[in-house]
Amino acid sequence: MHIAKDLVAASATPLVLGILAEEDSYGYAILKRISELSGGRLEWSDGLLYPLLHRLERLGYVESSWHSPGNGRRRKYYRITDQGRTELAAQQAQWTTIVDTLHDAWRAAKSSGASPTSPLRAHS
Repeated sequence: MHIAKDLVAASATPLVLGILAEEDSYGYAILKRISELSGGRLEWSDGLLYPLLHRLERLGYVESSWHSPGNGRRRKYYRITDQGRTELAAQQAQWTTIVDTLHDAWRAAKSSGASPTSPLRAHS
């Protein structure tokens, strides 16, 4: 399934902050977790993730540090900050409102008998 770029971009910050709220992580592991959480429906590239992580770091939502786990390969790990947790809570509240509103609109459309092929749906 194709996910529109605008929707991916809008959900990127809360998704990454949510993953980092679970535990500190590094780029490849974050990409893998996104794929796992979405059942493989979201496949992000490095070109999407790393600029986002750098922006979140500039905003003070995440901090990074270099670590060499047991295999000796250095990785840059990211950790959510207190400011990032505050932002995550705010984004969760916003997304809850959006999702609830979408569900209500879709339920209303379904109960009114609107078909998925109606002209209004084609323009969404």
